[in-house]
This record gives sequence, structure tokens and C-alpha cells, in this order.
Amino acid sequence: MSTELKTGLPRIIIVMGVSGSGKSTVASLLAERLGWDFVDGDAFHSPDHVARMRAGHALDDADRAPWLAAMAAWIGTRLETDLSGILACSALKRVYRDTLIQGRAGIRIVYLDGDRDLIAARIAHRTGHFMPAALLDSQFATLEPPRPEEGALAVPILGSAEAIVATILAELGLPPDD
Repeated sequence: MSTELKTGLPRIIIVMGVSGSGKSTVASLLAERLGWDFVDGDAFHSPDHVARMRAGHALDDADRAPWLAAMAAWIGTRLETDLSGILACSALKRVYRDTLIQGRAGIRIVYLDGDRDLIAARIAHRTGHFMPAALLDSQFATLEPPRPEEGALAVPILGSAEAIVATILAELGLPPDD
């Protein structure tokens, strides 16, 4: 698929969910399928914050503020330059999503929805990521699933990443092999 925007598609897609829900994998595959740029929200964390999370310390809202601002700026630049993009970002609270979106048109949230046991099993088998399994409970405690008025697309994380991407594409009105 080309990078040209098809009618009805958002300009920016934010793939959100708790750590271990498959955000980076799904967002990367989705970006590949759409021919859009992909960025992982983890890239916007400061080295200090990564070290704190690696050590098992959850970030608070004050810690997250510069991280959210940096991602919101990335979104703004994409919108201003008429470029599409996919952002993988936990965006666990409504206020975080509001900070990212800032009332701007052309942005769609995709919420990767899964239960704690499934995600805990995934994290237990994951290697090379800074977020320890010990922080999963804090992720679920912070999570405010998108409400209907947010217009988010909630996608269950059952099945393969490819199947999840096919579901997202179908919900966006695109054939899975377009």
C-alpha cells in the first residue's frame, strides 16, 4: 500500500495498551502494511526513566509529562507536514490520550485489549525489554480503557499479530491484503 492517505483513514494512529499487549509489534506491522512511518513511544523516554523502570519503579504523572509532550510534538509535526505515522504508546489514562491528541483531527486510537493473565504470560517470555513483569500490576492499575466518546478502536489481542493487524485494517475499511 502506498503512503498516500486513503479516504477516511486517519493521518496518525496511536496503538495503545499496557506493557506486553503487543503495541510495538502490532504498530510496526501496521505501519509496514500501510507504508507509513512507525515510532515507538519507548524512544521518547529519557535514559533516567528507562533506568528507573528497568529497576522496577513505576513512573508517575510528573515523570510522564515530558514524555507525553515529546510524542505530542511528534504528532503535531506529522500533521503539520501532512505525513502519516503510527505511534506505539501505552497512553493508559484518558488525560494522556488527550495530551497526545490535543483535540486535533486525523488521529485514531487503537486499543490493544487483553486480560492480565494473557499479558503476564507474554511478558514472562519476552526478552530484551526494559519493562519488568513486576510493573504489570501498576500498568493495569493506571489503565483507563478508552470510553466510547474517544472513538477508539478496541481490538482483542487474541491470535497472532498478523491477525490483529488484519482486524485493524478491516475496521479501518481496508482489505487485509490491500
